[in-house]
Amino acid sequence: MNGSTKQKRIFIVTGEHSGDIHAAKVAQQLGSEYEIEGIGGENLKNAGVKLFSGHEKMGQVGISLKMIIDHITLGRRVVDYITKVYKPDLVLLVDYGAFNLGISRFLKKAGIKTFYYIPPQVWASRKHRIKTIKKYIDKVLCIFPFEKPLYESYGINTHYCGHPLIAQLPPKADRTAFFKKHGLDPAKKLVSIFPGSRVFELKNLMEIFVKSAKELHKEHPELQFCISHAPNLPDKVFEKFIPPTPLAREVSFKVIKGENQALLSISDALILASGTVSLEAALYQVPMIIAYRGPFLFYLIYLVLRSIKRASLPNIIADKDIVPELLQYDATAGNIVYEIEKLLYDTLYREENIRQLSQVRAMLSDKNSAYEAADAINKDL
Repeated sequence: MNGSTKQKRIFIVTGEHSGDIHAAKVAQQLGSEYEIEGIGGENLKNAGVKLFSGHEKMGQVGISLKMIIDHITLGRRVVDYITKVYKPDLVLLVDYGAFNLGISRFLKKAGIKTFYYIPPQVWASRKHRIKTIKKYIDKVLCIFPFEKPLYESYGINTHYCGHPLIAQLPPKADRTAFFKKHGLDPAKKLVSIFPGSRVFELKNLMEIFVKSAKELHKEHPELQFCISHAPNLPDKVFEKFIPPTPLAREVSFKVIKGENQALLSISDALILASGTVSLEAALYQVPMIIAYRGPFLFYLIYLVLRSIKRASLPNIIADKDIVPELLQYDATAGNIVYEIEKLLYDTLYREENIRQLSQVRAMLSDKNSAYEAADAINKDL
């Protein structure tokens, strides 16, 4: 393809578990024709990518002096390595906007071609970032259909890849087998809680979510509950936020680790922190509510920076309110209980909610996102 016996080099930069998964799929599509190194986790490593660094200093939320120092130090190290030692033919940035945009200007200065896969959601907040992207990124590989015309309106070279979940999301799990495996009662409805994959989210959401489960169970003893343990969170960290044993017995919930998508797919209703998990749930057509809260300062910053009023991906993609969103002061146990009861017991409301969730899937392309991203890279090298 490249007319040379020397392997061309690619460096991939990811910052979180989800980016690691999506980048690994692209690396697999690129195959052994390229020499690939990068920053990532087990998925990139298993795809044959030599890791320059892991995510230990990256997957954090919030602002702290240590976090800032860690990011600056790693940023300097990776820029020095890329520009002075590895000297790749292309750098592929994946998600993780603040860090990746921060290093992009140094890559541009060094004359290194830079593509951005899963670019910052400038349509949701911090729209000024699109100017940085135009200045320093050679091509944007976007995943939502409405992103392509937005980026192109600014004169940015853009390729629409489709959303990676379309090809990567496994089919619904076998409900009977899943219930049997985890000792769940097939005669009872299941409400599953996804409190997030970051310590910041557990601190701000777990107590409210568990209180909601307690109140729901009090009113509806026929319900059972599961809490999803994100695989990137060490057991010792996650267990700090698990309710004490008496409450666990009272509510009767199970903690399930590493089976997020299976649990999503077989639940009757979901209590979710905002994020990609809401789109996964929509693709499985499982009714849900989104709740999110944090320190007031962060909420104030969010209000100032946001470009749209909706927070969850299903609502943003559909451009209408399908999923109930309970943000900051609205994220109370009382509100959560009210919305979950409607989704479980108001038959007409539930059926209409599921019908509208099915429309979200129809709005996304059937493209294989990883293949499209790899193909765009192949054609440019």
